Amino acid sequence: MPYGYNGKILHADLTSGTLAIEEPPETFYRQYLGGQGMGMYYILKEMPAGADPLGPENVLAITLSVVTGAAVSGQSRVMANAKSPLTGAIGDAQAGGFWPAEAKAAGFDAFIIKGKAKTPVYLWVHDGEAELRDATHLWGQITGEAEAAIRDELDDSRIEVLQIGPAGEKLVRYACLINMSNRANGRTGMGAVMGAKNLKAIAVRGTSKPPIADQKALTEIARWGAQNFEDSEVYGMGLHGTADVLPFQQEDGGLPTRNWDSGVFEGYEALGGPT
Repeated sequence: MPYGYNGKILHADLTSGTLAIEEPPETFYRQYLGGQGMGMYYILKEMPAGADPLGPENVLAITLSVVTGAAVSGQSRVMANAKSPLTGAIGDAQAGGFWPAEAKAAGFDAFIIKGKAKTPVYLWVHDGEAELRDATHLWGQITGEAEAAIRDELDDSRIEVLQIGPAGEKLVRYACLINMSNRANGRTGMGAVMGAKNLKAIAVRGTSKPPIADQKALTEIARWGAQNFEDSEVYGMGLHGTADVLPFQQEDGGLPTRNWDSGVFEGYEALGGPT
């Protein structure tokens, strides 16, 4: 098993209602790493050309990275990839929160979802095991309600839930995936893709700890990062939010301006986080 990973990918075919576990070789992890690299591999491999973003043939890849679940501040991240119903191109949306780390602890490095369930379901993943459960009673609930209902149903308050609300169910093309009620995979309509598959949520719980090559060195790096965080360029994100990245986007020529006619904007200083 490669360091930092569980060595397992969960595949869910919602049309047939079947689940399968793949155990890729270490070379796979070294080549695709995790996150978007891993997600794109499965989308290009399993999604046919011309697939309808809201059709069963679209592939939704929920992927984690090598550092997800490790004791490093800010590294509990999850990536969602699929063909976007908003743009028609490949969509990507990243989020933080407790769900990514708990998903890694549940025993898997990624969740590859295709097909469409006949009726609403949710995926329950725990300590290397998985099952599809009925979600008709959850359909129509807002995200906080569904999260609480799943925890009550499974009798565990520490379960983390990645879910859609009514917007995703109604296939709003910019609907999000939500965990913790306030962490969003907020770009490119991944919530609509999940809703089109009749998948309400992915609930996770686990105790797995992927192997780490050098725990002492990782702890030292994590401690150094925490001690020097206020001196870093990303410190402003906690104070000002995403608007703090405007100067960096301007400098790189990646600040969307006039419908991407340009990558720089002369008045960016009035829009940045400190302003």
